[in-house]
Amino acid sequence: MSPPQPVLLMARELDQGGSERQLAEIAKTLDRSRFAAHVGAFRSGGLRWRELESAGIPLVRFPVPSIASVRGAFAIASYIHRHAIRLVHAFDTPTNVYGVPAARLAGAPVVLSSQRGHRDLMPRFRRLLRLTDFLADGVVVNCEFLRRHLIQDERVPANRIHLCHNGIDVGVFCDAPRCRPGPLRDASLVIGVVCALRPEKDLPTLLEAFAKVRARRTGLKLGIVGSGECEPDLRALAETLGISAECVFQPSTAEIGAWLRGIDIFVLPSLTEALSNSLMEAMACGCCAVASRVGGNPELVTHRQTGLLFEPRDSAGLAAALELLVDQPALRSELASRGTRLIHERFRLETSARRMEQIYSTLLDRVFP
Repeated sequence: MSPPQPVLLMARELDQGGSERQLAEIAKTLDRSRFAAHVGAFRSGGLRWRELESAGIPLVRFPVPSIASVRGAFAIASYIHRHAIRLVHAFDTPTNVYGVPAARLAGAPVVLSSQRGHRDLMPRFRRLLRLTDFLADGVVVNCEFLRRHLIQDERVPANRIHLCHNGIDVGVFCDAPRCRPGPLRDASLVIGVVCALRPEKDLPTLLEAFAKVRARRTGLKLGIVGSGECEPDLRALAETLGISAECVFQPSTAEIGAWLRGIDIFVLPSLTEALSNSLMEAMACGCCAVASRVGGNPELVTHRQTGLLFEPRDSAGLAAALELLVDQPALRSELASRGTRLIHERFRLETSARRMEQIYSTLLDRVFP
């Protein structure tokens, strides 16, 4: 039997972001009889760093203070040669624009990049990303929406794009008995979201919609779980709308599953989205999903089958969807159940890892037949 092939997965840092989470889960779940995963980052420490360290995955910090750093490129090349790395996979924009050229110059046999968000969100790096599209042997995307975006807007040949859906650990994110965390304990029904508090998540639309429906049921609360630059403005908006007493702001937490199981209706009002980890996790935990009709959201939420969709920035449309779900508990339960079943059947972590193994093997077999 052949020894496992060494592969290097890279991200700028290994903390709480969605790309870092997927990298960590893939590194831990790859078949160790076939692949020996190594993980590199430009910054050491963080939640995923500690998680990978505990799992026995070899970790390395590459000194890359900027994309003009020469020292970091030498460090990457040295690591590739020293450990006979056969495949390098960059998981985020910083490692795409820096790590892909460095790995290619180092002579790595196979180099992969990733695209996990629309490139309108990264205008500073767009030209460099277009260069890496052709330096790499392929680009991994996590949803059909991004595959179309690369083909239609970035002119990447379809045969260079590899689709691997995000996967989640359904042992952690599951529809276990529901128990509301302390700040939500006295709520009769909870509408909520778990996400980074950034402008593209468009949480003001959620607050405005909640203000329109809060009187439909006594004890209705809005839970916003996450941290970010928009928090002060969101708190101020809640005050202006007169809903501060019904709003619970919870900073980012490692206890995501527990908070999701305290939410009845999960709303993702993003202006742009790929395949949302938070939406998948919410659906897996038994929340009824409501999402904006953007990006990869419709690949998870089929309107009136696995949740409800509304048009982005449309607070009236979102309010109408929330009214329907608040007033019709049977519909809410049915949509939640179908959503949970979809995630558990099609978006398990193991399914994602097997697909990534298939991508790696296909590319490696071309070089080492």
